[in-house]
Parts: sequence; C-alpha cells; structure tokens
Amino acid sequence: MLKFFNTLSKKQEEFKTLEEGKVKMYVCGPTVYDKAHLGHARCYITWDVLYRYLKFKGYDVTYCRNVTDIDDKILKKADTAGVLPEVVTKEFYQSFIDSMNALNVLKPDIEPRATKTIGEMIAITKKLVDDGFAYPVDGDVYFEVGKYKDYGKLSGQPIDDLMTGARVEADNKKKSPLDFALWKKDEKHGLKSPWGVGRPGWHIECSAMSKKHLGETIDIHAGGADLQFPHHENERAQSECANSCQFVKYWLHNGFVTINKEKMSKSLGNFLTIDDVLKTYNSNAIRFFILTNHYRMPVEFNEEALNAANNGAKRLINSVKDFDLEASRTEIKSENFDTEALNSFIEAMDDDLNTSKALAVLFSLVDKLKKAGAEGTLDVKKITATIVFLGETLGFDFTLKDKPELSLEDLKAKILPLYEEFGFENSIEPKALLDKLIEDRNLARANKDWAKSDLIRDKLLAAGILLKDSKDGTIWEVK
Repeated sequence: MLKFFNTLSKKQEEFKTLEEGKVKMYVCGPTVYDKAHLGHARCYITWDVLYRYLKFKGYDVTYCRNVTDIDDKILKKADTAGVLPEVVTKEFYQSFIDSMNALNVLKPDIEPRATKTIGEMIAITKKLVDDGFAYPVDGDVYFEVGKYKDYGKLSGQPIDDLMTGARVEADNKKKSPLDFALWKKDEKHGLKSPWGVGRPGWHIECSAMSKKHLGETIDIHAGGADLQFPHHENERAQSECANSCQFVKYWLHNGFVTINKEKMSKSLGNFLTIDDVLKTYNSNAIRFFILTNHYRMPVEFNEEALNAANNGAKRLINSVKDFDLEASRTEIKSENFDTEALNSFIEAMDDDLNTSKALAVLFSLVDKLKKAGAEGTLDVKKITATIVFLGETLGFDFTLKDKPELSLEDLKAKILPLYEEFGFENSIEPKALLDKLIEDRNLARANKDWAKSDLIRDKLLAAGILLKDSKDGTIWEVK
C-alpha cells in the first residue's frame, strides 16, 4: 500500500488517486536566470524517482514541471546585461536542461512556460477580483488573504502568527501585509491587462499552468521545502478561491541541501552548481548521495559524504559489469526477478519513498550476486536482472562509465613547469607542491599581497589546475 507524508495533513496517508490508475503530478520548475545548483539536483532527482516509481507501480502518470521565464530576477539580470529577458531565459533554460540530462533526470510529460500562459493568469486574476477575493490598486492586483479561511494551514502557521511576523511594507497600498501580488504594474516589461500594463506575480503562474494542463484538482503537487511558504500556501489560496474546489490532494516537499548546517542557496552564495559537481563525480554518485537520505530530511553536503556515495554507486554499478546487460533486459521483460528482493523494495518505497531502505535491498542483492557468481548457480541471471530493474527504477545509469582518475605521473607532467617557476625541487610530490602553493597563496591573501596571490592562481590555472575558495578552505581540481 503506497503511502506519502502529506504536508497539508501533517501525517502519512494512503495514496488514492482522483481517477483510478491515473496520476496528475505538478512540480515547481526552475526560474531560469542562473545555473542550477546541488539543491536543484536534490529536488529534481527526488521527484524524478517519484515519477519513475509511480510508473513502476503501473500508474498512468502525467507529469507537469513548469518553467518560470518571467520574474524579477530574470528582468534584473537582463537589464544589468543590457539584453532582452528572452536572451537570459534561453541561455539558462538550456543550461538547466543540460544539467538534468547529465543527471539522468527524465523529461516531464508537459513543460509549460509562464510567458505562454499569460492569458490564463489574467483570467484567474479577473475572476478573483470579480468574486471579491482580490482587489486592484494603481495597476497592481492583490489577493486578500483574510478572505481565505484556510490560509496558513499548509505551512502550519495560524494567520494571527503570520500577521505578527509579517514584514512592514514600505507602501500602504495593501489592505494587509500578508496580501500578495497577483499582477504587478510594469510599464517597461509589461503586457496589456484590464488593470493596465504589467506582468503576473510569481504565485499565480503555477496556479494557471497547473489548471491549464492538469485541471482544477490534481493528485500531487511537489517541490522544495522552501516553497511551502509563501509560494505553495499562496498557490493553494488563490486556486481554491478561483475554482471553488480542492486544489491538491497530496502536497510533498523535499528537504534542503545544507553546507555547514545552512541551506544551500544563491542568495547566501554558498552553492555549488551541478556543472561544478559533475566535474568530479558522475550522475550515479550524485544520485546515490541524495537517495541515501530520506527525501524529507535535510542532507549535509561535504566531500566525505560525496566520496562515500561515489564508492557506493561504483559498487552497485560494477556488481553487474561482468554480466551481459542486454541479457538482463530479456530477463526483465520476462519478469524473472528475485521475488523476495522485489517485495522488500516495494515495501520500502511504498513507505513514503524510503530510498535508503530501497538501496539496502539493492546491496543485499549485490552480496547475493557475488555469492551466486562464485558458486556458478542459475540464480545469476535472475539476480542481475533484479539489480538492473530496481536500480533503474531509482534512476541509476548502468551504462555510465566512471570518470577516469588522474594518476600522480599525469599530474606531475601537468604541473612540471611550476617546479622551476616557484623554485621547488622535483623530488617534492605533485600533491605536496599544490598544497604548498595553496598555503602560500592563502598567506599572501591574508597579508593583502594580491599580486602574489593572483600570480599563484594564474600560474596554476595556466597549468590546468583550477583553485576554488569556499568556507571550508581552498580546493583544487584539474580543469
């Protein structure tokens, strides 16, 4: 029996679809103004696994993941660069898609863009105004939170508490500090509307795209925990007031990726892009790192955890490398599986997507396969097929090759010119030389000797060694 923790009810519930055998699923997609980071990887890998598992269970899934291509951050970036907003969104949408492909994240069935749904956003906003749930002021339109009695239920915050903690606005156009914009006056980037030239607020975008492509009520709405309030709270309020019916049956939220116990985010400047991480680790390692933890819990990023995940992913993928992968496909088609492991996997995943337990099932199969291979039993085909089938249900790519390791000799050849450049003996090991140069650079920076600091960085970069500064110190990687 499949169960999910529903953020709305704050408890685990049996999953019952609106229409038998079919699932309508909406996930908040990217705002395309910058490169995706490891926090985005956590979000979209999590819901990729949900999508895969629902199909594994036999559901007919319609997965909609939007693209926010009109937003304050996009417009600010475009204005700063002196280009049209479309130039920014085209670049970073493609960057996002490249990152998702590299992570083996499946493409959603529907990927609507906010800019293609403006008419629907205006229609919902107009209905909310006509029905008394929203009010226009000087070209802006605000949703009146006090008119929706359930406001705060999704985030678990009573409206009185929200009012107490509400930020005092600089303008006094709103009736309440909690009221939020459905439409914003914008004469520079805006479009025509009944309230003048403007553009939609962020929250109305998802309500409109979800309704257009999935209908007024959907089975699952998922996203990061940071979207629970105010984005999802506001989505729920405006959708239910506009449509006079339940918006979402099951609200699911994944936890943050943290660095030094702080949420990884662009605003804090403590993020690693997916491209950065993929330079050192492949997609299987990143996926393993994320799935080792329950999706609702925060996951702490550090090199030690990623190295452990890399080793775990290698062990899983390499367990079947000596066996015929195509032969495994034949066994999968004939459903020749290890029944005990299959049932244990389903039991784990049915329990609110307990991927850590599911991975434990896979590794019990890895041990079983090793023993069967050594003994030459007929179970080898069945076990191999089960590992591949269940592993691919979690999104692992068994055809992916490990990133080649750089040998000490290769590294030494790469930085050979640096020995003479900085007056070191060739007897010093390459890694010791790099550590010494990083130490000298950090000392130069502490002494504000920027010339020396830049010299060391530039010489290393010319040799193909890229330095990266972080809260935990300076690390190097081969460029």
